[in-house]
Amino acid sequence: QVQLVESGGGSVQDGGSLTLSCTASSVFPNGTCLAWYRQPPGNKRERVAITSGGTNTFYADSVKGRFTFSRDDAKNTAYLQMTRLKPEDTGMYYCALGSCAGDCWWKDLPSCVRMWGQGTQVTVSS
Repeated sequence: QVQLVESGGGSVQDGGSLTLSCTASSVFPNGTCLAWYRQPPGNKRERVAITSGGTNTFYADSVKGRFTFSRDDAKNTAYLQMTRLKPEDTGMYYCALGSCAGDCWWKDLPSCVRMWGQGTQVTVSS
């Protein structure tokens, strides 16, 4: 079973940048999607972006134009480049592996996720 490990979190000032990494213990299974989620303090987990590979990526409106999701299958690693960070971006960020099918692509459905990473904390101060 593939395991996911996130890294790259930290503390930055409003307007700063961070790049998160998600490394899998083996190759990303064919036909699956990778996603980044975050959980702000006191709030439920929300999906930030999902990709099936290549240029097929779907972003939440709150991060569109600021975050870029990429994956390097040769390294079994995915990245989330975060720019122009805001205090409301603060939270625990999780990498997830799951289904791309149907509503799993367009909707934030936790039931679509098959594997979670342990998370990495991002804190943006004003």
